[in-house]
Amino acid sequence: MAAWLAGLLADFTLEPASADASFRRYFRVTHAGGTLIAMDAPAPQEDCRPFVHVAGVLRAASLNAPAVLAADVERGFLLLSDLGRQTYLDVLTDANADALMGDAIAALVRWQAASRPGVLPPYDAALLGRELDLFPDWYVGRHLGRRFTPAQAATWQAVRSLLIEHALAQPRVYVHRDYMPRNLMPAAGAPGGVGILDFQDAVYGPVSYDPTSLLRDAFLSWPPERERRWLADYWRQARAAGVPVPASFEAFEADCDVMGAQRHLKVLGIFARLNYRDGKPRYLAETPRFLAYIEAAAGRTPALAPLADLLAQLHGRAA
Repeated sequence: MAAWLAGLLADFTLEPASADASFRRYFRVTHAGGTLIAMDAPAPQEDCRPFVHVAGVLRAASLNAPAVLAADVERGFLLLSDLGRQTYLDVLTDANADALMGDAIAALVRWQAASRPGVLPPYDAALLGRELDLFPDWYVGRHLGRRFTPAQAATWQAVRSLLIEHALAQPRVYVHRDYMPRNLMPAAGAPGGVGILDFQDAVYGPVSYDPTSLLRDAFLSWPPERERRWLADYWRQARAAGVPVPASFEAFEADCDVMGAQRHLKVLGIFARLNYRDGKPRYLAETPRFLAYIEAAAGRTPALAPLADLLAQLHGRAA
């Protein structure tokens, strides 16, 4: 990658910028004109072409995504504009949360309002199912060391079908799939506002997915009343912008509860896989957060009660 960069820049230094849960690595490139970001997305594990495509979709919607300045897609090298050093996860506090989350909600509504079919891959039943299957394979089987009883297997299949059918029944918009504080950057005064990262897995799917990702985060939880207030702010702005959310806030909140269950189960599986397959143990510490999200959602949305009961059984506690 350094040799590739040498063909683009006269004089530069490299330092690690970040790594994520995939095989991608990011480096900050300092040169005479300032700083840039170099991405190394090694083939065959990664394909950087979706990143290039979705970056263009975001920027076409006047959102603050990195500009792709140069690319060698065969080798997985990208040179990007630098959006800064701090993410929302680094800077969020009780004092600034309303302002920062307000910026994130406004950017999300703009992203969804720009949605058109045929631009991004569909979030279809096959993809939803593959994500859900990470839960029994990696979290239940590998992490908990358990196998479903026949009754539990029947419950799981019913829950799996419910979550897929519910997701497919929702109106469709652009879905980032990881629209959360770790992938957002404060950008006061920057064109497009909040910086948006890690968007290469974007799809065309359920309207409730990204707001749920933002407010029920993998690494940061909020008091329920604050989360609900932000969700209502999003719902009002989305309605005003013509984003196809339900006419009733309560109906939308229930959609978020069910959609969130699909995401939380997927992430439980992913975090277990990161530990046992990829040697990245730190993510497992966050798993109680997802169980708590599902239990809270089941208290509001009765359709999730069988899932909450199954989780209680698997963890050896009363429902």
